[in-house]
Amino acid sequence: MPNPPQIFDRALLRRRLARAQRAPCDFLANRVAEDFAYRLIGVSRDFPRALDYGSPHPAAARALAAPGRTFVRAAPSRETASGADLVIDEEASPFAPETFDLVVSALALQWVNDLPGVFAQIRRSLAPDGLFLAALVGGQSFAELRHCLARAQEELEGGASPRVFPFVDLRDLGALLQRAGFALPVTDCDSLVVRYDDMFALLHDLRGMGATNVLAAGARRPLQRRTLFRAAEIYQSEFADADGRIRASVDILWLSGWAPHESQQKPLPRGSAQVPLARVLGDKSRI
Repeated sequence: MPNPPQIFDRALLRRRLARAQRAPCDFLANRVAEDFAYRLIGVSRDFPRALDYGSPHPAAARALAAPGRTFVRAAPSRETASGADLVIDEEASPFAPETFDLVVSALALQWVNDLPGVFAQIRRSLAPDGLFLAALVGGQSFAELRHCLARAQEELEGGASPRVFPFVDLRDLGALLQRAGFALPVTDCDSLVVRYDDMFALLHDLRGMGATNVLAAGARRPLQRRTLFRAAEIYQSEFADADGRIRASVDILWLSGWAPHESQQKPLPRGSAQVPLARVLGDKSRI
């Protein structure tokens, strides 16, 4: 089986995450951690063995700790491992089959090269009727920044090089979960807008999240100073509100799936419906 394309430089990612610890930006991680806790409130079952799979920030593990729950935190690097139980490469799970009842991952899986393979590994680590719940950056996140950097490079350097990494689309996630063997897959998107004084404040936060350029084929040299300032001018011109602050769009893609179990609901066999679809839809001409 051929190796998946290497979109992300994983060694560079670990260095970026390590650098981010000097001045971390954690508002997005904290928001996602709160959402994890809220989403699990509605699940009427216990998860005595839980795993935080590769989250670079400990907020999710802290939010989901509970009496009677053994919670393992597997961090993506030594520098992000404060309070963690071990360090892992998210693309090579070290866990035995059916080890956990719950696996969560917060803002980590947008950086893996083989997302279907990672999903399959997580699926194997879940016991029957175990739950996988994850949040990752995707969709149209940072579309404004992508547009401004590309336009500035085209104007001043004669062409654009990749600076903002590609994001997975929400519509693809459900199919990937099914392909990995998950039952009852569900996906949804939490879209938010974060406002900044200028583009440089946005870049400062991205640096504090370890979310700067880690593309394997991306430019390794910094943007030219004049290009960076031109991008900031374009951003201010095209994406500023009346008060002068700029907007940055972020899509948090949520996904969940269950390890199959005989107790779970199953779709009815094809052709077993007792009422014609036209009657349900109110199309009298087809009844």
